[in-house]
Amino acid sequence: MGIVSIEQLAEILPAGRPLAGLDLGTKTIGVAVSDLGLSLATPRAMIARKKFSQDAETLLDLFRRETVRGVVVGLPVNMDGSEGPRAQSTRAFVRNLSQKVDLPFVFWDERLSTVAAERALIEMDVSRAKRAGRIDSAAAAFILQGALDRLQALRRATRG
Repeated sequence: MGIVSIEQLAEILPAGRPLAGLDLGTKTIGVAVSDLGLSLATPRAMIARKKFSQDAETLLDLFRRETVRGVVVGLPVNMDGSEGPRAQSTRAFVRNLSQKVDLPFVFWDERLSTVAAERALIEMDVSRAKRAGRIDSAAAAFILQGALDRLQALRRATRG
């Protein structure tokens, strides 16, 4: 299916199927999955990055297990809105992954998602050592939650 906008996703997403959220880091991939009602993002276990083929297979397995029907990927945009090498790398990863699975992919601006995720973990009194292992998936949940909130707003707007 390839890369679509959040508005296109709202139109094509089947009811009762979850979305996945990804935060692609250089060493890990943070993962989150929504509930069936598309209202709440929940972090899943982070994936240690290896080679693309292994990362892709791990993600595809997760998508099958969770019956995911769309993927929201955090796009690391610079604070001024420009895209640097990390954004290009993310786009390339998604382009290659989308060739292996018939799911829609949406890019979501991830500015400050890691900061917000870390603050939330600190507020929950998670130790520094444990935060390191959870931060990417918490960021993925933050990214996915932003997209879920936007989908809810789009649904309300179409209902009138």
